[in-house]
Amino acid sequence: MGRRVFAWEPWFFIAFGLFHLHRIWGLIDRNSYAAFWIGILENKGLFYFALMGILAVLCILGVVTFVKNKKDNYWWRWIYLFGGAYLLFDLFAIAVGLEFWNNLLLWMFDITSICWNYIWSFFILLGGFVFLLGIKLLLKRKG
Repeated sequence: MGRRVFAWEPWFFIAFGLFHLHRIWGLIDRNSYAAFWIGILENKGLFYFALMGILAVLCILGVVTFVKNKKDNYWWRWIYLFGGAYLLFDLFAIAVGLEFWNNLLLWMFDITSICWNYIWSFFILLGGFVFLLGIKLLLKRKG
């Protein structure tokens, strides 16, 4: 079969990149950002389940792609394995209400934390990286 970039792969990274880049909002306005996401986590409405479902499906798709191509993978497909495993655990921990994970999330969204800028800047940098990777893969696929 050979190594190739599947049509959905650039969009996977672009979508996750944009999702992480939205965290710029958290650096601009801590209060509204934290209130929005804590509200989403506590209320678990339609938006929550739609978002969690989309993220879970994308992660599972990535992990399956990694496993199916394990003898002929690109370096960046390791992101599917490790990032997907992390995110699936995150979704599981939130869904079942693991206390230590909930405490971690509450700490992450503590607007008085001296770590706030470090936490959300890390996610923004991660988002920028995967977004640019998605653009690179899109260009590679087209050219």
